[in-house]
Amino acid sequence: MALPALLGLLALFPASCFAAEIDGRLLTAWWGIPFAGLLLCIALCPLFTPALWHHHFGKIALGWALAFLLPCAAFFGAGTAVGGAAHAFLAEYLPFIILLTALFVVAGGICVQGNLHGTPALNTAILAIGTVLASFMGTTGASMLMIRPMIRANDDRKHVVHVIVFFIFLVSNAGGSLTPLGDPPLFLGFLKGVDFGWTIRNIFPETLFLCAALLVIFFLLDQHFYGKEDERLAQDPTPDTRLSFTGKINFALLAVIVGLVLMSGVWKPGIAFHVAGVEVELQNLVRDLLLLVVIGVSMAATPAAARKGNEFSWGPIQEVGKLFAGIFITIIPVIAMLRAGEAGAFAPVVRAVTDSAGQPVNAMYFWASGFLSSFLDNAPTYLVFFNTAGGDPAVLMTRLGETLAAISCGSVFMGANSYIGNAPNMMVKSIAEERGIRMPSFFGYMAWSGAVLVPLFILMTFIFFR
Repeated sequence: MALPALLGLLALFPASCFAAEIDGRLLTAWWGIPFAGLLLCIALCPLFTPALWHHHFGKIALGWALAFLLPCAAFFGAGTAVGGAAHAFLAEYLPFIILLTALFVVAGGICVQGNLHGTPALNTAILAIGTVLASFMGTTGASMLMIRPMIRANDDRKHVVHVIVFFIFLVSNAGGSLTPLGDPPLFLGFLKGVDFGWTIRNIFPETLFLCAALLVIFFLLDQHFYGKEDERLAQDPTPDTRLSFTGKINFALLAVIVGLVLMSGVWKPGIAFHVAGVEVELQNLVRDLLLLVVIGVSMAATPAAARKGNEFSWGPIQEVGKLFAGIFITIIPVIAMLRAGEAGAFAPVVRAVTDSAGQPVNAMYFWASGFLSSFLDNAPTYLVFFNTAGGDPAVLMTRLGETLAAISCGSVFMGANSYIGNAPNMMVKSIAEERGIRMPSFFGYMAWSGAVLVPLFILMTFIFFR
């Protein structure tokens, strides 16, 4: 596993050995190869070598992490390499994975039982509810909570692929744009210093436009299919029954998670500890420790029937944990080079999103972050362009607020352009196929996103990011 191996490496060095971060001006673009290689493996290996990937993705992530750490230690000293890894893990990775695990465990303990009839109006309502929930329980949590009831509601219909596709568009992606809880890129921004409420204050119009447009398009499309005489099966496999919830304690635990994240953004006691050369603020330490308690309470208090009904397993979060351990290490030199601006190896990237006067081109930030988020993981993509824009949260929330909005929207919204743009996409696809729904191929899905999403993104560019 990548995480224990890297943590073990950190433990070999005393705090006094940790050096300052790498100067991005001293790096060439070749230092970005481990990051690019890992992201390409994440994108392509599940498609072309699924068996190898399934059994060895943790080792692959560790290999790419070492492909950066070992040369870094050789060229800049072991202290610099280990210090960079310590900062990435303690300041960013551990808070990130603890929150994601808490949302995954708590959402996985809420089982929706019963069934309703999947009319266009009901389906649209379910999508709208899931879209709202995604910003408060995460796109992964909302997707896992809502996808099975959505499938059951429509299991008497022959044409349901569009239902799952729009579920991915809305619940698994666009819906998570309003709070740092919603989607991993926004939580990374929160860890970097972006206020908890910044996104809902600054990208609510963009979110409302996209989600409302998708819901209207879905309703009209679903009404078309529903109106066909041969649309429904002769007998509903799961007749309508009253809805009920198992594992209700997890609703309260979700509220606790929201409260803890808010607390860490509001409470500033000014107390910090230095661990392995990294400053850890008290409010963040308290948040993460209490989130671990929430995970334990959820596992102990949730009825076994709830997790069994959700077919809960640790596999998805284990995969995310191992892969992101590698991502947070390999992205270190990329961020350093981007922070170097025109003096760094990625000066062409900086110039591509900057006009002749040195001001950011928000439309380019929207499409550049969105394009990469379509095929690479949207969390590191957000970090790349966050740092391309300067990486100073105080400036990005104020003078460059429109630029940060463009980066946030591109990273979150365009993760829906392909199956590999956001983790819940593949999870929803897998669950649908397990239920006998023939989902589109990789490129078939992109035909849907190209026909529905891309025109909306073009329209949004002219409305919001001129």
